Amino acid sequence: MPTRSNIEWTEMTWNPVTGCTKISQGCKHCYAERMARRLEAMGSDRYRNGFNVTLHPDLLDVPRRWRQARIVFVNSMSDLFHDEIPLAYIQRVFATMRDCPHHTFQVLTKRSERLAQLAPQLPWPRNVWMGVSVEDARVIHRVADLQTVPAAVRFLSLEPLIGPLEALPLEGIHWVIVGGESGPKARPVRKEWITSIFRQCRAARVPFFFKQWGGVRKDLTGRSLNGRIYSEMPGALQPA
Repeated sequence: MPTRSNIEWTEMTWNPVTGCTKISQGCKHCYAERMARRLEAMGSDRYRNGFNVTLHPDLLDVPRRWRQARIVFVNSMSDLFHDEIPLAYIQRVFATMRDCPHHTFQVLTKRSERLAQLAPQLPWPRNVWMGVSVEDARVIHRVADLQTVPAAVRFLSLEPLIGPLEALPLEGIHWVIVGGESGPKARPVRKEWITSIFRQCRAARVPFFFKQWGGVRKDLTGRSLNGRIYSEMPGALQPA
């Protein structure tokens, strides 16, 4: 079900799909998989299939019932561009987002190739922000795929950051989120990786959002960088 989110850069999560499969090192310690297994053990009907890809068509129209404007992270428990999700279903998700212009929808994928392939068959209203996850230089090609997508806001989620990203292609990118890995067996992030990304964002005039240092206890490590909290958003949602 749609729920209030503790994710620092959004307000709500909406999961018309749950479940996923790992495709790169950023997936190694997937928080969504841990949560899904926990919910399955608790007997949640939504997670009766564990972390296998599962469509929830009864949730497709839920945002239409929200009168108050919200910032919504779509599929926090899945990847909307997973190969097992039919194009027709993705189109239905996009139709809901198009028909709810008072909300802002944030979609994030690691499957940038399929995103680029399907983008011409999807509507791209201004309230849909499209992002890709890039955890290290091995998957930086995802940025080039995103740059072909006609979204009003294109963003990068550099989380969990597990390696340096010294030459980010930021042309046509409107927002960068950075964060270290959190939870059990979290891999360490280096400050120099983060400060390098920060400098690149400043040079390119791209808003920078530092989400967390991470670690096993992210509540202890916090999200302050050089004594400051960076919560910058794309221009459409910049504070006055």
